[in-house]
Amino acid sequence: MKKLLLGSALAAASFTSTATIVEMNTSQGVIEINLFDQQTPKTVANFLSYVQDDSYNETVIHRSVSNFVIQGGGFTFSDSLDAITTKPAVENEPVFSNVKGTIAMAKLSGDANSATSQWFFNITDNSAALDTQNGGFTVFGQITAASQSTLDKIAALVHCDETPVVDITAEQCASTDVTISSANLVTIQNVAVMDDDPNSAAGLTVTENTLIDSDTSTGSSSSSGGGLIWLLGAFLLAVPRLKRAK
Repeated sequence: MKKLLLGSALAAASFTSTATIVEMNTSQGVIEINLFDQQTPKTVANFLSYVQDDSYNETVIHRSVSNFVIQGGGFTFSDSLDAITTKPAVENEPVFSNVKGTIAMAKLSGDANSATSQWFFNITDNSAALDTQNGGFTVFGQITAASQSTLDKIAALVHCDETPVVDITAEQCASTDVTISSANLVTIQNVAVMDDDPNSAAGLTVTENTLIDSDTSTGSSSSSGGGLIWLLGAFLLAVPRLKRAK
């Protein structure tokens, strides 16, 4: 296996081939992801373009909903929530199902081809809601079994609204006097490419999205989970109640 920490030393030319296994190092543990680079090539290339320029480094998990999703890839935190610079939107590729343990792209409501930087982990089987809604949410990878414990750890944290926090109690979340720093948020420290063999995920058991072909609904009107636009709302509601630590 090739172990390459992505950074300035990694030549851009190496991304003409896609990486299959990436490791997301978070403040709550490691998440290893097998990318479906052959079946969802545009989405994987888009994800890796953000990895390549370190856009995901020091971003935060801004949304975690019990028995639904854990979402990140959009913001850093300093004095406030700061959106990262995004690239042009990527074409939707709803090949695989939004079952537990998969990673998919978030996007704007009513626009199937609007995903840019934000992604979410399905922490339960969301196929009934997300495989057809808004053209289907593109699943582009699957975590390893060992990585489930990290997602479980994040999901079990105290939440201020839908934002997971560390060293803050539920009572403090409701207070106007609580201070917060980036140390109180779940941070993605960096992402590393572990194996750039495009066939290294060939042995995975994946679930095909069979619902999308039979769907007769339109836009964002279908089923639950409709909050998967950019999902800014929950975090923006929580942050004003938490004063930045000086």
